Amino acid sequence: MRHCSVQVRGLLTRSELDRYNALMEVGSYLESQGRYDLSAVVQAEVDLLIQPGIERLKEKGRERDRMTQEYLEELRRAEWEAQMKKLQDDED
Repeated sequence: MRHCSVQVRGLLTRSELDRYNALMEVGSYLESQGRYDLSAVVQAEVDLLIQPGIERLKEKGRERDRMTQEYLEELRRAEWEAQMKKLQDDED
């Protein structure tokens, strides 16, 4: 059974995480019994279950990117304003 990342698990709701843990336990048991055909079905269920967590992680990344972009724009604006002020002071 393939585990999802810690980041994704951290973004699952309590009920999603409980279901994830139960499915992983069942899948591990099936693998230990050599029932790889059934564990593949459980793995497919796990893959579907973690999709909302993956989307939440992607959204967090997009939000972080937006915040970084805003910060960089503020820095550029402040630098430009400082240069314009210096030019005005030099003219006076």
